Amino acid sequence: MRTLTVQAPSHFYPIYIGSKLLGNKDILKRHLTGKVAIITNETVAPLYLNQLQTALNNIGIPHFAIILPDGEAHKNWQTLNLIFDGLLENHADRKTTLIALGGGVIGDMVGFAAATFQRGVPFIQIPTTLLSQVDSSVGGKTAINHPLGKNMIGAFYQPQAVLADLDTLSSLPSRELSAGLAEVIKYGLLGDADFLKWLEQHVTDLTQKNPDTLAEAVYHCCKMKADIVRQDETEQGIRAWLNLGHTFGHAIEAEMGYGNWLHGEAVAAGLVLACRLSSQTGSISDQDIACVATLLEKAGLPTAPPQFPFERWIQHMQHDKKVSGGIMRFIGLNRIGEANITEVSDYKILRHTLAPYLPQ
Repeated sequence: MRTLTVQAPSHFYPIYIGSKLLGNKDILKRHLTGKVAIITNETVAPLYLNQLQTALNNIGIPHFAIILPDGEAHKNWQTLNLIFDGLLENHADRKTTLIALGGGVIGDMVGFAAATFQRGVPFIQIPTTLLSQVDSSVGGKTAINHPLGKNMIGAFYQPQAVLADLDTLSSLPSRELSAGLAEVIKYGLLGDADFLKWLEQHVTDLTQKNPDTLAEAVYHCCKMKADIVRQDETEQGIRAWLNLGHTFGHAIEAEMGYGNWLHGEAVAAGLVLACRLSSQTGSISDQDIACVATLLEKAGLPTAPPQFPFERWIQHMQHDKKVSGGIMRFIGLNRIGEANITEVSDYKILRHTLAPYLPQ
């Protein structure tokens, strides 16, 4: 097991990365005292709920479970209310700890529920997908979707701990694993050329779920994100860089219907579009774009978005959280490994970026 500490200004907390963490009584006792609410979904519950419940029984922690429908399409007010219903029905109080057992959707919703139930209760992240282990479980961004925009309703609220049990990745479908690799590749593009080279050398091992390779990728991404959160907890500056590819990606998700394209798949296509945009404003070359696309393809990810009208792209992207004063702000690259924030007021630049993917 390896441990990192997230030194967020609001409070410090550990990230545990290793095997057999779901049943690690010492870690669970360290972070739990009163009643526990385990919140998971219909896919994860049959796989890992009993293992966690057994561990809690062994250390005498009272608990109950709330099982939600699975998928991005359910990341909304209606499902959030199912969490509140379960908490109230089971007499949860301010000392009740919520445990998010699942992927990014569960983690985001449980975090938001924890931030708002009785004005704030503790919660723990136990991410079970690669995407959630390397990115969404760390840093305290919680949210639900709105039909007009992804993650538009939420709060910054840090967990008490993150338990990234690498054993849960063994049950991950190939498509979900690839979706997580989009976020891993994003970290290489943002600020670590050596890590990007490592990914190019080990991408096949990652797709084949080599345990040691996955452990190294999770640790590296968590370490990089922890450092960014330490510097900028509430995304006033460099934390926005973590949205590389996401403005385009969120537009794809909104247009296609949440869940039809997985988040990581949309981000992968968004990374290529961000590089294309950067080729007009920075030093990204056509060769750089081709190298990024090749790495994404080797990871089993799409490199081109679905076709829909330019006006729909603009409509979706105008709802992006980075829009300020009517000016669209994109995360771009000066070069591979060096991010920037690019303001775009001239839609001709965006049209040129999207031109190969617009309906004729």
